[in-house]
Amino acid sequence: MAGLVGLLRFRLLLAASWLACRLPEAPLVRLAEFAGDLWYRLTPERAAQARRNLRRVAQDLAARGRGTPAVRAAATDERALERLVRTAYRHAARYYLEVARAPGLRPSDIDEKVEVETPDAAASAFGSGHPSVYVGLHFGGIELPGMLLATRAGAAVSPMEELDDPRLQAWFVRTRGVVGLRLVGLREARRELQAALRDGTSVGIVADRDLTGGGMPTELFGAPAMLPLGAAMLAVESGASVYVVGARRTGVGHYVGRLEPVAVPADGSRRERVTATMAAIAKGFERIIEDAPEQWWAVFFPIWPDLEREAAASPAVSEPSTP
Repeated sequence: MAGLVGLLRFRLLLAASWLACRLPEAPLVRLAEFAGDLWYRLTPERAAQARRNLRRVAQDLAARGRGTPAVRAAATDERALERLVRTAYRHAARYYLEVARAPGLRPSDIDEKVEVETPDAAASAFGSGHPSVYVGLHFGGIELPGMLLATRAGAAVSPMEELDDPRLQAWFVRTRGVVGLRLVGLREARRELQAALRDGTSVGIVADRDLTGGGMPTELFGAPAMLPLGAAMLAVESGASVYVVGARRTGVGHYVGRLEPVAVPADGSRRERVTATMAAIAKGFERIIEDAPEQWWAVFFPIWPDLEREAAASPAVSEPSTP
């Protein structure tokens, strides 16, 4: 019975993806945002998680005079914070729409949809002729940085968490392979990524969530967060150039891409170099996120251990203010 349900779910996904690739994008975006509003109302514990995380981001940005006026206002105004939380749900729903529409993307679409606001960094990254390590995060158009990398760099290798449904796993591999992105499993990722860099192929790693439990506490928006070590270790071991990348939504079908160079120290012990690289990657994350923290999908999950301890000590879910 479970196998039949799984097959039915997969068939529905294929049908939804087929339809999403053929309908106009604008009404689908409106439908996704409506679904995001319902999701916000129906999941108070998830909203509380996002509220904690977005409050921290807003407070840190406000203290440093960074971020947009709406984000800085959320540091002290609960209504402004709640608007940010609700918008985060809308963007999360749009992400699923983008996944459904991904099979319809072609390499030529990337240049039309994505405006790179750091052209000098992009020229350095894609024009050097040498492989680089591109560190992404669960932000904005999550699928696009990998596709941008594959189209600009010619090819790329990226690890992917193994899904429970092999049919869904194969679908993601096929979809992302259309633009030249080769996916490898987490267990063989280190070996495959090292081999790719040796062969002159760039690699992409999403590194803002510690999924395996082997991360390192690294300051992020003013407090230690557990971040995965893989990207920093690969950078130190390979000597390749490193860039943090992200693409935020700026409208229907439009995105602004950003690349932030990461300095990898040449001197010091291996541990010291990895620690310094982790700190530099986290600063790159902050610069990507600060323009639109409501597009950072990771806010729906634990990020900072101290916030989780505080939440466990006060388990009641706070009621949202009316946006």
